[in-house]
Amino acid sequence: MYLTIEETAEYLSLDVAYIKQLIQAKKIRAVHDGEQFLIYKEQFNNHLDQIEKMKKMIADYYNEPIPEDPDIKDED
Repeated sequence: MYLTIEETAEYLSLDVAYIKQLIQAKKIRAVHDGEQFLIYKEQFNNHLDQIEKMKKMIADYYNEPIPEDPDIKDED
């Protein structure tokens, strides 16, 4: 499925001008059909999957309980 620049900006939650810059810098692959640039949506799936995995890893890391320190002595 192909998206326009505006649809891509909405899909990625980015600014339209930034998407245009990425296309000009060849960071996003796009085809020009004579009137507009079309961007293949599936090229972002791997990237978005990796972001979700990283978010889950970070959340798991922060939710891990702090282990008891064996060197602490109760001196009451």
